Amino acid sequence: MSHKAFQDYYPDSFSQCYGCGRLNDHGLKIKSYWDGEESVCTFRPHEYHTAFPGFVYGGLIASLIDCHSTATAAAAAYRHEGRGMDTDPAIRFVTGSLHVDFLKPTPITAPMELRSRVKEIKERKIVVETDLSVAGVICARGSVVAVKIPETMVPK
Repeated sequence: MSHKAFQDYYPDSFSQCYGCGRLNDHGLKIKSYWDGEESVCTFRPHEYHTAFPGFVYGGLIASLIDCHSTATAAAAAYRHEGRGMDTDPAIRFVTGSLHVDFLKPTPITAPMELRSRVKEIKERKIVVETDLSVAGVICARGSVVAVKIPETMVPK
């Protein structure tokens, strides 16, 4: 795995997101990396991420799947174009669709691991499927349709 996360390559103008923005002091600051053909992210929930004692709030799970998946889409787009994430123009995606299935209660007592696979790459959209597990048990599964932002949304 690379030591630099996908999110570390985002220009400052794209680093404000609550889930993945390195410049958001109140955010989750998730970090995603390639692990072969999959991307991986590990996140340790805090006690305040609770739904009820001992278990993670579902909204956090959905946010993690969302942000990790759109980061994976960006990294996959760079790979598909055969260029590094440190090259211009920057490629960023927003969520066109997010679907999450909550398969088992997610314990809050251990790190969550997210593993994503790119299922489809087209010019303006990438479909990413993500499993969220704790201690090897899949607790949630998500599918994200990530849409490439138009150049008109890119801050100058």
